Amino acid sequence: MGIGPSNLSLAALAQPLTELDTAFYEQRPGFHWHPGLLLDGTTLQVPFLADLVTLVDPTSRWTFLNHLKARDRLYPFYFAERFHIPRAEYDAYCRWVAANLPALHFRHQVDAVRWNPERDIFEVDYTQLDADGEAEALGRTHTRNIVIGIGTEPHIPEPLKPLADAPGVPVVHAADYLDHREQLLTAGHITVVGSGQSGAEIFLDLLRHRPAGHERLTWIGRTDAFAPMEYSKLGLEHFTPDYTRYFHALAEPVRDQLVTAQWQLHKGISADTLAAIHDELYHRTLHGGWPDTVLTPGVRVRTAGRLATTKVELHLEHIQQGTRTRLTTDAVVLATGYHERPLTHLLAGLDPYLRRDTSDRPRIDEHYRLVLDPSVTGTVYVQNAERHTHGVGAPDLGLAAWRSATILNTLTGKETYPLPTRTAFTTFGLQPTDRVPPGRRPHEHLTPLVQEH
Repeated sequence: MGIGPSNLSLAALAQPLTELDTAFYEQRPGFHWHPGLLLDGTTLQVPFLADLVTLVDPTSRWTFLNHLKARDRLYPFYFAERFHIPRAEYDAYCRWVAANLPALHFRHQVDAVRWNPERDIFEVDYTQLDADGEAEALGRTHTRNIVIGIGTEPHIPEPLKPLADAPGVPVVHAADYLDHREQLLTAGHITVVGSGQSGAEIFLDLLRHRPAGHERLTWIGRTDAFAPMEYSKLGLEHFTPDYTRYFHALAEPVRDQLVTAQWQLHKGISADTLAAIHDELYHRTLHGGWPDTVLTPGVRVRTAGRLATTKVELHLEHIQQGTRTRLTTDAVVLATGYHERPLTHLLAGLDPYLRRDTSDRPRIDEHYRLVLDPSVTGTVYVQNAERHTHGVGAPDLGLAAWRSATILNTLTGKETYPLPTRTAFTTFGLQPTDRVPPGRRPHEHLTPLVQEH
C-alpha cells in the first residue's frame, strides 16, 4: 500500500522473485517524488548509490546506473563526476522504474484492511479511481502479508491551518512551492517559515529572483540557529543498519529522547546551501547598502490571520528573548516539514489485534513487522512509519533498499538478499554482538562494568 520510494524499492527487489505474488496499490495517478520541491540546482542529500536497490543488489536491472545506460547518459554522467545527483534526476529515475514494474497499480485507493479469522487471511478493500480521481469501481483482494508504505504528509502548524486551508489566501506549504512560484514572485513581501533544508532552498530561490535592494524577504524558524546538517563521516553512521539495530534495542523512553535530540542529523541545512545564501547576500552588498532581507532564527508563530483582503498578519514570539511582535506580509511559504501519515484510519479494522507502546503507538519489531495478537497468523510490515522504533534513519533513502531486503528475507524465510553483518566503524553500546563480517575475526569489545553492591 503506497508507492513512494520505500515500496518502489520493495517492488523492484521483489520483481525477480518468482516465489512471490505481489501487488502494490497507490491512489495517485503515477509516481512523483516531492514535485513541488524539484527546484533547479537542488540535489539529493545522499549519494546516487542510495538508489532503490544498489546497496543490496548492485547487479539489479533497476539501479540508477542502469537507468542512465537505458537513456544513453552513462558517459555524460561519468564525465560530470557527480556523487549527489539532482532531485529531478532522482525523480526521473524512480518514474523509469515505476513505468517498468507490472505489479504497480496506480489510481487504486485502499479503504480498509481486515483480518478474517475464519479464512486466516487479510481482506483489503480498495476503490479504483478514474482519470479525474473519482470512484470508478470497488474491489477486494486477499493476502497473507501486507506492506504499508504510505509515507508522510505536509505538516502545517496549528496557528496557520485556517489560512492554509482558505481559498485565495497566499499561504502555501513548501510541498506545493513550484505550483505557486510565479504567483509568489509577484508578491510585495514574502515570509518563509521553517529553518530546515526546504526553507533554505526556497529562501535562496526567492532571493535570486528578487531585485537587489528590493528583496523584501523574511526567513524565520523555531530552531536556535540556521544550523548546518551533521554530515561528518562518522556522524553519517547513524544512518546504517548497525545503528538502526542498536536504536531498536533501546528502551522506549531513551528512543524518544534520542529522536528529539538528533534533529540536526536530518533537519539541518546543507553547508553548500548555507554558503550559497551567504554568497548571494554578500554579493548584494558590493555597491553599498544591505539587502532588504530579515533572517531570524528562534522564532515561533503564535497566531496568524488575514489583514484586509490580501495580506497576512503573523504574531511572532522570540523563544529565547520572550519578546513578541507582529509581521505583515503578502505571502507565506511554510517550509515546516512533514509528518508520518497516521495509520489509525487505514488499520481501524485491525485495531483489536494491534499491540501498542506506552504512547499508544504501534509496536514494531526489528524486521519492520507490526506486533499483532498471536491469533493473527498473517503479517503487516511498515516502511517509513517506524521512526519511534528504528530511529532517524527510518525515512532515509540510504536505508530503503536494506529495509526492503530485510522484509523480503523475512517473507521468503531465507537469505534471498544476503545482507552485511557490519556496516559501521562505530560500535554503538557496550554489549557484544555476534554480527561478524564474513571471513573476518570478531573485533574486541569493551567489557561492561559490573556494578558492585
